[in-house]
Amino acid sequence: MKQILILSGKGGTGKTTVAGAFIELSKSIAFADCDVDAPNLHLIIDKLSEPKKTDYYGFQKAVIKNLKCTNCGLCEKICRFDAIKNKFINIHKCEGCGLCVEICPVKAIVMSDYSSGSLMLYKDDGKVFSTAQLKMGNGASGKLVAAVKKQLSDNFIDSKISIIDGSPGIGCPVVASVSGADIVVIVTEPTVSGIHDMKRIIDTARHFNINPVVCINKFDINEENTKEIERYCDSINIDVIGKIPFDPMVVKAVNNCKSISQYPESPAGKAIKQIWDFIDRNLIKANHCKNKN
Repeated sequence: MKQILILSGKGGTGKTTVAGAFIELSKSIAFADCDVDAPNLHLIIDKLSEPKKTDYYGFQKAVIKNLKCTNCGLCEKICRFDAIKNKFINIHKCEGCGLCVEICPVKAIVMSDYSSGSLMLYKDDGKVFSTAQLKMGNGASGKLVAAVKKQLSDNFIDSKISIIDGSPGIGCPVVASVSGADIVVIVTEPTVSGIHDMKRIIDTARHFNINPVVCINKFDINEENTKEIERYCDSINIDVIGKIPFDPMVVKAVNNCKSISQYPESPAGKAIKQIWDFIDRNLIKANHCKNKN
């Protein structure tokens, strides 16, 4: 099963809009949302029943055993996160470093598994959709993304491709998303921040020996910046595989909890269809024929 990962250097470029359209156009039966801080792919996927939810214990936090504690105050003094006050550990401040456990003279502090998020698995009409929600203020986002992908691979029904909606940025969730990806599509926009962050995510993908492709969303809002993106990608041998125009129909589709691919006559719908056809013809099928030979 080939993994097609959609990334963006920053939020708000249209990454999930593109990912949702790819799912519809490819008729994929295996897909995932790895943006565990703010998952929203489920909002534009049709016919989803209630998911199976399981707590994810990817993190440990300190717990004080009050009966053993002598209230010496040493743990409170050395906690650099200011998480300990009067024999109480604030779980929202605790970073799980474990120093208080090591320093406690009476061994009154232990590390305990802590649910840092929830895994969700949807199974509908032969389709498998894996996603998760990280609890507010919690770490271990990269581990949770890895769990989302493992949940998908453990449950998918025979599928030639899977579509993965990744996280924005270049942090741990993105690194975990890139692992195992066969094709990486970067969605960017012709703004100063869009160009800057596109360069960072290209560098991140290449660090993992993946040569991504780029599509430019809302390319016509600043055509000079669009040309700058094309010049930069050409200079480093990155293919720009399509340009999506600004289209108010995208807002209508989102408000109706629909994929833009369900509005095939819209300018954005047509452009994304052309981009998917390019990926299918030149990156998926061509790669398959190459591997067979």
